This record gives sequence, structure tokens and C-alpha cells, in this order.
Amino acid sequence: MNGTATGAVQGQPLAMALLERAVVTGRIAPAYLFCGPQGVGKAMAARHFAARLLKNTLGRIERGNHPDLLWVEPTYKKSDKLLSRAEALAEGGNLPRALPQVRLEQVRGVTQFLSRPPLEAACQVIVIEGAEAMGDGAANALLKILEEPGGAVFVLTAPCADSLLATVRSRCQKVPFYCLPCELVAEILAALGKSVDERLLAMAQGSPGRALELQAWLTAIPPELLAAAEKWACRSLDLRGALTLARRIDAELSLEQQIPLVDYLQQRAWAAGRVEPLAPLEALRGQLLGYISPRLAWEGAIGSTGG
Repeated sequence: MNGTATGAVQGQPLAMALLERAVVTGRIAPAYLFCGPQGVGKAMAARHFAARLLKNTLGRIERGNHPDLLWVEPTYKKSDKLLSRAEALAEGGNLPRALPQVRLEQVRGVTQFLSRPPLEAACQVIVIEGAEAMGDGAANALLKILEEPGGAVFVLTAPCADSLLATVRSRCQKVPFYCLPCELVAEILAALGKSVDERLLAMAQGSPGRALELQAWLTAIPPELLAAAEKWACRSLDLRGALTLARRIDAELSLEQQIPLVDYLQQRAWAAGRVEPLAPLEALRGQLLGYISPRLAWEGAIGSTGG
């Protein structure tokens, strides 16, 4: 990357040096896996990398109007339509209850995109953001493409390599991204003119993007419901109150809102010195991500520690 591009992705010198060397030497791998926590610059680095590979301006890449760039992100399914997070919010105001996925239809779209030659650049670039959200069918279809990528360059982003099929990650060059120092997180947020509730900083774990998402999440949670959940995490509830709380969480919050709530309650319980909810909350997180009924999962977790 040039000086401007490198400087725009703060706190990731190793990742940017690896990508810079690839561009300068012309030794571009067919596929890269950008691994690291959410919100530390993986998507931004992917845009800068694509701009260099396509020999085009970053502004055009960010607007998504380059014919040789395909950007794929997890989608919600509504009727016969696939909607990005922004599109789902714009269309209905509330997110669907199921988690978004990178779907088989989207990977088939990659195949269609690659069926034509590049229109303006010497290669095509495909970025799959949130690749950990691929189902097995989509991952296996992507594997077939990665076995013979032609002249295309793939960039996958994920929180860790283990979240992808071993056969997929083995075909990617890993580029590591790391949590940022707290001072740099504060500096970035200040430069953006943003403020974040102090209770969320530990949850953000060195990620400015995650901190901002958590602030938006906290603002959207009904205060009374959050207070009741904190009461359970910090002081326990009787069984009837616990089960009522579980039903309210399931009824009032989408699955995307429930998962950060698990992390938040773990932080609050730890801060209060109460260890009883920690193990049930950790199990709850796995159940929610595993598509178990949210209501049953919350009832099990909260009810197990109810007074």
C-alpha cells in the first residue's frame, strides 16, 4: 500500500507490511484470510488492498461501483430475497430473528462473477466479509472455486482461522490482525467524535468498531429489560422472576441483540464478583450460535441460577 493507504489502517503494522510486500513484489496469493477480532480494520484493509490490486481509487472501491470487485457479506433471508444488514434494517426497521449467513446462492454468484473476464483491471477481486458465517454448503462450493481461482484474488475475513473449514483455510494465506491498545481505541473514537459507555470498553476488547456497535446495541435495549437482566447476573432472581425474564428477552430482542447481551451480563457478573452465572452464560452463547430455541436456552441458563 502507499503511505496514505497504510496510514489509514491504524494499529496493524504487521498485516499492512505483509500486504505491502505482496503488492510491491508482485507475489500475490490467490486467496488471503484476514484473521482478527471484529472492528480492528480487516474490512478497511481489504478495501485498500483491493484498490491497489485494481489500480483504482479507494473512493470508488468504497462506493462499490468497480466492475471487477465483488463484495460479499452475510445476509438475512426474507421470502425469496437476500438482504444485507443495512438492507434489512432499511426495509423493516428490525432485524430478522435468525443470524445472517453467507449463503450458497451468494457463492454461486461468485462463480457467475468469475465467468466473465475483468472489464477494467488485470484481475478480479472477491471479498467475503464474515466468512465464518458460511454454512457447509456454501463453504464446500467456495472450496471448489478456490481450487481453480484463475486470475482472481480472494480476501476472506473472519475472527479466527478455526472458524472456517480446514480445507478452505488451507488454501488461504493468513494475514493476522490484532486488538488495538486502549489508548489507540480512545484516540480513534475521539477522532470520530464518538463516545462509548465505559461499561462497554472491556467488551470491545481493543476494537473501535466493536465499541461503536456495542454502543448502538446498548442504546436499542429497553432500559427496564437490561436492568432486570443485570439484577439476575449480579444478585440472582427467584425462579418465577428468572423464567419471566427469559421469556421477555426472547420476545423483545432479536438474536443479534441477545448474543451481545450474553457478553454484557458476563462482564457485569464478573465485575460484581458473582461467578454462578458465568458457566451458564458461556453455555448459552454456544446454544444461541447453534440455533437452539432462544427461549429454551435463556430459560435453561437463567433458571439454573434462579433463587
